[in-house]
Amino acid sequence: MRAKAKNEMKLVIPSNSANESFARTAVAAFMAQLDPTIEEMTDIKTAVSEAVTNCIVHAYRDTIGNIWIEAKIYDDGRMCVSVRDKGCGIPDVAKAREPLFTTGDSERAGLGFAVMESFTDKLRVRSAVGKGTTVTMEKRIAQRYRHDG
Repeated sequence: MRAKAKNEMKLVIPSNSANESFARTAVAAFMAQLDPTIEEMTDIKTAVSEAVTNCIVHAYRDTIGNIWIEAKIYDDGRMCVSVRDKGCGIPDVAKAREPLFTTGDSERAGLGFAVMESFTDKLRVRSAVGKGTTVTMEKRIAQRYRHDG
């Protein structure tokens, strides 16, 4: 049985590049209730930026579509963030997760998934061609003020 979130937020934004920083800041503001360190906050902001940028650059390429962001906080200090699009989808998720692989132009480094993975504890990618992609990231926030008993 999955644990019930103690708090959650949902956000839907158009895939305009101007909204990438808004998405990152909104998730960081929500995360603040866990009293994260600056490093933990930066990790989540960076991972969310990469996921949203993938939607903007790859999923919706030459069009604007919606990006759904959902963040949940659990009693054990975990935070899960899902970033979902209904864009073109990824034909080969394993290949897309390889560092330096990109379907973008020569200015794209192909490190998005590697960055997301390095800044989170768990990364799941589900995708269907023509239907979209969901990236789910999980990070446990070290709670420094834990009271036992």
